[in-house]
Amino acid sequence: MTVRGVLHVHSAPPALSPHVEWAVAGVVGVPVTMPWVGQSAAPGMLRAELEWQGQPGMAGEITSALAGWSRLRFEVTEDASPGCDAVRFSYTPALGVFSAATMANGDILVPENRLRAAMTVAAAPSGVARFGHDGGDAASALAEELSRLLGEPWDCELEPFRCAGDGAPVRWLNATG
Repeated sequence: MTVRGVLHVHSAPPALSPHVEWAVAGVVGVPVTMPWVGQSAAPGMLRAELEWQGQPGMAGEITSALAGWSRLRFEVTEDASPGCDAVRFSYTPALGVFSAATMANGDILVPENRLRAAMTVAAAPSGVARFGHDGGDAASALAEELSRLLGEPWDCELEPFRCAGDGAPVRWLNATG
């Protein structure tokens, strides 16, 4: 069974671009050459998109190969396949990795256990430390937790880079194996 997906490198320093290609080639098992173009949202940086086809879970493997690289912003999507939900991974140096199952239209699906955890964190007494929350009422704490579950901080950081990529070239790649 194969799945399809897209790697969107939203910004990378020019010197990093061949390393991105090598890392992706190591995952997909074939040489990769990406169509790099200037990133107007970050002068001096490059962007590229690569459509790929491979085994389910390849989006996570690509994300693992690229996550943690300084000054690299990217997203990897993988279409749904029998027994597997569609998935989206987003990465920024400041926020790290965000992952979520997605619907066919791109909406984020939030699992029940993650919603329950968000409610638990939001209901904690105001004196208890909450990740990224400066205190305040439970309603604002819940709003912050839900925002993180939906990937809003990543969307806010990546949106200028996404818009700057409209009309950018895309290359197809089929993995071996």
